[in-house]
Amino acid sequence: MQNLLACRPASYRQYENLAFAHLAEIGVRHVEVAIPAADEIAATLDELRRHGITVSSTQAPLNIHNPNIARDFASVAEGTRKMGAKHVFVSVKADDMDRATAYGRLRAVGETCARHDVTVVMETHPDLITSGDVARRTMEGVDHPNVRVNWDTANVYYYNEGIDGVEEMRKVIDFIGAVHLKDTSGGFKTWYFPALGEGVVDFPRVYRELNAKGFYGPFTMELEGIEGENLTEEGAKERVATSVRYLRGIGVLG
Repeated sequence: MQNLLACRPASYRQYENLAFAHLAEIGVRHVEVAIPAADEIAATLDELRRHGITVSSTQAPLNIHNPNIARDFASVAEGTRKMGAKHVFVSVKADDMDRATAYGRLRAVGETCARHDVTVVMETHPDLITSGDVARRTMEGVDHPNVRVNWDTANVYYYNEGIDGVEEMRKVIDFIGAVHLKDTSGGFKTWYFPALGEGVVDFPRVYRELNAKGFYGPFTMELEGIEGENLTEEGAKERVATSVRYLRGIGVLG
């Protein structure tokens, strides 16, 4: 099987409006996008088709403190299905909520998503997917096949000190439903996310481990940049292009 490569348009920073055309130019055919309003989905899909691009995952809020979240999330699951995607990316923070309650609400969201053949993938963020150990505990607590981890290859360094990112990933590898490809200097709470291949993330090993488990994507580039930089349009495009060239160079793209 071939690995599916996608990109978040926000990787282009303030030049996000150029993303679809440039991605098509460099041979990237999939994106992760926020779900548009219901009456804008058709127009969004038409624009994507003009560039030969499909939606591999959507992005939406998930407020676990909402007791009706499972019911309210139905529109997100339906919108994701209409966009042609199977995964919806979310960031969830439980704060001081009892974990059994949090897991129960996420399980109910999973049931909602299952009815639409969609899977929620939770970002590598505090406080439910902070590290490999925390993510595994959450997944085992939720215990639903339509709730999975979105593993972020850089965030695990940002939120933890003294770790090996791939070893952290291995702890939760059976629960990974999507991956954000992001490089980092490796510094704790350090906003330094350059082009892929310019930081400490061992991407060849990431791919080997995941492919060995039968996971081939979506792998979505999320290039969040470097604190204080002032990217030009060409600089933004080149960062994405450099990242794609790197992935081709290490042999993980067809």
